[in-house]
Amino acid sequence: MDAPTTTSSAGSDGSGGNSGDWGWFTPSRKPAEDRRAPDQQSDERAPSRPVNPIRPVGTGADRRTPAEPAPAPGPGAGDRRTDDRRTDDRRTDDRRAPGPAGHGPAAPGPAAPGREEHQRPDEVAPAPQDVRPGPDSPFVAPETASPDAILLRRTMAEVEPISDKVTSYFYALLFVQHPELRPLFPAAMDAQRDRLFKAILTAARLIDDLDILTEFLSRLGRGHRKYGTRPEHYPAVGECLIGALTRYAVTTWSDEAEAAWVRAYTQISQIMIDSAAEDELVAPAWWQAEVVGHELRTHDIAVITVRPDQPYPFLAGQYTSLETPWWPRVWRHYSFASAPRSDGLLSFHVKAVPAGWVSSALVHRARPGDVIRLGPPAGSMTVDHASDNGLLCLGGGTGIAPIKALVEDVAEHGRNRPVEVFYGARSDHDLYDIDTMLRLAQKYPWLAVRPVVSDGPTNGLSGRLPDAVRQYGPWNAFDAYLSGPPGMIRSGVDALMGIGIPSHRIRHDSIEELAAAAE
Repeated sequence: MDAPTTTSSAGSDGSGGNSGDWGWFTPSRKPAEDRRAPDQQSDERAPSRPVNPIRPVGTGADRRTPAEPAPAPGPGAGDRRTDDRRTDDRRTDDRRAPGPAGHGPAAPGPAAPGREEHQRPDEVAPAPQDVRPGPDSPFVAPETASPDAILLRRTMAEVEPISDKVTSYFYALLFVQHPELRPLFPAAMDAQRDRLFKAILTAARLIDDLDILTEFLSRLGRGHRKYGTRPEHYPAVGECLIGALTRYAVTTWSDEAEAAWVRAYTQISQIMIDSAAEDELVAPAWWQAEVVGHELRTHDIAVITVRPDQPYPFLAGQYTSLETPWWPRVWRHYSFASAPRSDGLLSFHVKAVPAGWVSSALVHRARPGDVIRLGPPAGSMTVDHASDNGLLCLGGGTGIAPIKALVEDVAEHGRNRPVEVFYGARSDHDLYDIDTMLRLAQKYPWLAVRPVVSDGPTNGLSGRLPDAVRQYGPWNAFDAYLSGPPGMIRSGVDALMGIGIPSHRIRHDSIEELAAAAE
């Protein structure tokens, strides 16, 4: 889940935002004279940016808010009307997140706002209960889980059924307590709304799997550079995360749970900060790219070719995030439609979808001379050139783009490995790139291309793409690659595993990222 979470910088003065000197960490800044060209820094490692212990924001009776924060302006998370928060949604637990007055966490005091001095502690908040995830919950902690992981998963199990409310409250806190950050997000938050919160919860669930956690967060940290994310932005997110969990994790929240979340978020933010700092030494935050070719293949599919303003390193099968000038701060993922080229040009296959802001703009509005922005490359759907296995490739719709790139990559490495491509579409008309694929098959004897059409008459195979694959084989000596709509990926994985291909030999992009790309 390389999912966007933050955007352009709120400032670069190194002040650490409005979190104060006692914030969750104090980011260090490289002196200006040390910022040499990337080719002078290739052997360096960025210094670790220290994370300081979090000053408690208060728990239980010490943290109370007279009223919930008003919704932030704009659609998405900040567009929740107060009359939608029904009385029965309010918890009897009076613990509340920090209120909107001020930009930092409210320090606990002897008489917090809303608490009368004559109140007894047992009248303020009930003792938290020991709530454990059910046996089928994804938040069940393994027997070897650390105490912190157990506490984190119990909290996540409680808030998961009401994740929409928690997410909305989280963004309301963020935009009210830190209004300077609101302009950094897209104007419409419908696609953005869940990504940041889900990314944090995913990282928290991986807290005991350090290798996987580091890989996941390092990728996020590098990817977030294109949004202008700075170390000083992390305290605001963390404060509001704690505030949202405090508000809704009524039965599982405690001093111990909060301490566990503080430790987890400190670790999460540090990994992302360090990975971004290391990446800053060798790569730009984004690339400008001029549109040099725009070919409309069907009424809603275009092949777009761009020229980056500087060398853009990537591998066949990977994808990038793309921002258009018409929808600032709105990024979508698109796969590269070719292997790296000697002329440095990049190509993408884009299908305009209903209400798709970026896709519609690219198909119907973009023209040669327009300039877009590219984020860093990502994705692991790449060829293992040390293996002798063949490639079984399933490409649905514009998912044929990275499959074509994989074929070119195999050809450039000069090894005659068998490559079997199943190209799926609804009709023959939708096989917009079939001529290109058939020309490649004529050129390379190790390549076979089979079109598969699900609706209507066809000169190729009829039916669903996964069903067509079952008719051929065996596939024991093949690695599988899938690219296309999320539904096709899910059914394709099930079909491939059903015919005996182990999961570690099946590669595809993240389902969540695929869903986010179709907008």
